[in-house]
Amino acid sequence: MKSVLRSAICTTLTFSLRSLNPISHYNFRIPLPRYGAVLAAKPSHFASMADGDGGSDAPLSSSLHVLEQQFEKFRHQLDDSGTIRERIRNVAFEIESATRRMHSNLLLIHQSRPVPEVLEKAKGQFGVLKELYSKLAEIIRECPGQYYRYHGDWRSETQTVVSLLAFMHWLETESLLLHEEAEEKLGLNPSEFGLDIEDYLTGICFMSNDLVSALLML
Repeated sequence: MKSVLRSAICTTLTFSLRSLNPISHYNFRIPLPRYGAVLAAKPSHFASMADGDGGSDAPLSSSLHVLEQQFEKFRHQLDDSGTIRERIRNVAFEIESATRRMHSNLLLIHQSRPVPEVLEKAKGQFGVLKELYSKLAEIIRECPGQYYRYHGDWRSETQTVVSLLAFMHWLETESLLLHEEAEEKLGLNPSEFGLDIEDYLTGICFMSNDLVSALLML
């Protein structure tokens, strides 16, 4: 009885499988690897995958390390540049203070004070300006070849200085202050830290304002 029941069940399953898989009656057989062979292949397969992933991550890690080094170097350069600018601005502020004192002395010319007396008081700032420009030259020597990178931090103060020097020179000699003479008055060495020609010309243009006022008073 049991054998008959088993035969019936097997026959039913066979027809059911054939109905679900219509190509099975063509005797198509797909060779499958043994279970043991699959298990034996797994470790080497996963190992090769791991090796492949590790190899792809290595160049990425190296690139990130290079980028970190570059940004770290760039950050140090920015910090150093900021420190230099701060030092330059401190000196430029002192130059501005000296020029204000010089200008206040020169204003006495409009009060009919003797020219030699006025010039003597204003010339008292020459030594101060020479010392300050010597400090600027020393700072710029620490970063050779970058004069114009930081030039804007003392440009306007220097143009004012040239304007006052040119006005004093005209009061004393009735002639135009030359570029080389302006450098000499400030104690500048053209080969190391000279007076920018544009700053000189702009200062000469500014001097015209004081010159017109002085002529009206004479």
